Amino acid sequence: MGAVSLSACQAGQEIVSAPVEGYNHTSANINSFSINGAGGPNIGPYEGGGKQVCCSVLPMKWSPNLKAVIEWETDPNASSKNNLPPLGTDEFRAAYKKYASHYVQHRETVEIPRYAEKVCSLKVHFLPCDQVRVSTTCFTPSHPNYPDTAYFQMKEPAVCPSH
Repeated sequence: MGAVSLSACQAGQEIVSAPVEGYNHTSANINSFSINGAGGPNIGPYEGGGKQVCCSVLPMKWSPNLKAVIEWETDPNASSKNNLPPLGTDEFRAAYKKYASHYVQHRETVEIPRYAEKVCSLKVHFLPCDQVRVSTTCFTPSHPNYPDTAYFQMKEPAVCPSH
């Protein structure tokens, strides 16, 4: 069986909706993101959780090669946004256009890890060096059984390896 995309579920296949939640483990701002078209909130550097948006869909039964397409936009210089002219002015609009030209668009296809009968949410983890991972756990990061605690310990390297 080939790769299965959540955005192209087979007709008649039972699906379940899943809220989307994001975690940013980087120094860049995540301006926006989506998982198979289901949008996620803006996430500041080293922030996340607590903001769920509705909804993406998953097949009720997990199958091998189940994948998701993650698209996101980063602002690598979020702190310099404070230096823009006053909001609503022509100077602001010109400066913001130049500032926003540095936003970076990303797209990656990732595997959806095995899940059992229940999916509580799709957790999207934005990692250093433009990596992204997805989790379907019902646990929160503060729970001892949360499977992705290592992401919260990751440090950004000074230089990312080339892909």
